[in-house]
Formats: sequence, structure tokens, C-alpha cells
Amino acid sequence: MPSTRKTVISVVSLVAAGSLFGAAGAATADAATPAPSGTPTGDGAALCKRAPKIDRRIDRILTRLRADASQRGSIARLEQRVANAKSAGHTQIETYLNDRLTVRRSLVPTLETRQKDLADVEKWCGAHDNGRTN
Repeated sequence: MPSTRKTVISVVSLVAAGSLFGAAGAATADAATPAPSGTPTGDGAALCKRAPKIDRRIDRILTRLRADASQRGSIARLEQRVANAKSAGHTQIETYLNDRLTVRRSLVPTLETRQKDLADVEKWCGAHDNGRTN
């Protein structure tokens, strides 16, 4: 019984110490130093900085989705897998793969829209000194 009591006291002490350190960490985070003058801040600046990387990523995904059946992750390859499952009579596998195919096909227009929107963001970034000015 005494060892159980020691365990409870230890756990309560650790929780109390953790809450004290957590409160101190939050106070420290609030007192962060402001960004130097001329440094872009805010959502626009962050997006302007990441826009080229996002654009390359979208291009890479669209290229993979539109590739032929030899490319893993392509729509054509998944269509081939659905056809193979259907011809083999594996209806559960066909259903599962067909649902994945539906989702994968829906990605193309979504990514194309994002790509168009990102092009508009990049124009905005060019006109606003990469988010430094409003």
C-alpha cells in the first residue's frame, strides 16, 4: 500500500510541475521578438515564399495522374487494375479499386483549379513585393 501512495504523489507532482512549465512556455511564446523591418509577414508572405514549391508539387502530381499504365499512381494504371479484378471475378477488390479510381479522377480537376489559383497568387506576389506591401 505505501508504494501505491508514493506513486500517486509522484504522478500528482509531475502533473503540477508540467502545468507550471507549460504556463511559462506559453508566456515566453507570447513575448517573441517581432520580425525585422522589411521582412515579409502574414499569410501573403508565407504563401508567396512557398508558391514555387507548391506549383512544382502540383505539376508532379498531375503528371503522375495523367501518365500511362506503366506509372505507379496513374489513373490509367488503376483503371487497368480495376479491369483485371473484374475479369478475374474479384468483385470486392473491383469495388474497392473502383472507389479509389473515383477519388483519383476527382483529384485532377481539383488540382487544376488549385494550379490556376496559385498562378493568380503568384501574380499578386509579384505586384506586392512578395507580400512585403499590401
